[in-house]
Amino acid sequence: MKLNCVIVDDSSIQRIVVAKLANSHANLQLVGEFSNAIEARSCITTQKVDLIFLDIEMPVINGFAFIDGLKEKPQIIFITSKAEYAVKAFDYDATDYLQKPITVGRFDAAVKRAVEFHSLKRDVSDVEGEHIFIKSNLKKLKIYTSKIKWIEAFGDYVNVVTEDGKHLVLSTMKAFQEDLPETRFIRVHKSYIINIDKVERFNSKFAEIGTAKIPLSRNKKENLVAALSTE
Repeated sequence: MKLNCVIVDDSSIQRIVVAKLANSHANLQLVGEFSNAIEARSCITTQKVDLIFLDIEMPVINGFAFIDGLKEKPQIIFITSKAEYAVKAFDYDATDYLQKPITVGRFDAAVKRAVEFHSLKRDVSDVEGEHIFIKSNLKKLKIYTSKIKWIEAFGDYVNVVTEDGKHLVLSTMKAFQEDLPETRFIRVHKSYIINIDKVERFNSKFAEIGTAKIPLSRNKKENLVAALSTE
């Protein structure tokens, strides 16, 4: 398996180093090298990219701001000379974090993680159906959408409530909803997205899922009625 990858780094020397490692790796296909985020964004929106080797400290648009601006997010391996960025990098759901200078062994280990995760995402043989991957407590978790009850805004995070428990994920409500099947999940309040398959009853103010009462915004209630009428 080969992953299409790009390098985004304002340092020409660093791009050469990473390009050499990528070109010699059996599981990577280098499709672009860019000195800034603007050029890289144009590439990512026009061709399939599975993995980005991304510098954090860049002029104009840094690595974190670049990721924030992407609608479809490939896997990210952050590259930087400063260890203090490590925690924030994983908050951004990074596959890995490489600190300069990069060794061959550490590079290969990061790519191995990316390949394994890519293979896991492509596994469509699961009998339990459609799923998404979330990052919670620095771990990637596979969550079946059929088991999600609702999603609740929680500051800079969202709280994903499933049949098996709760998971706190760094995300906006809008971004998280884009990863869900749009025919099964609807936003019924500024702070709530619900799985319509889990709704047991509702009135003008609440939708009930088990013992929980999910508030309905006045202008969102019609969306729930319309969705349930197609059941």
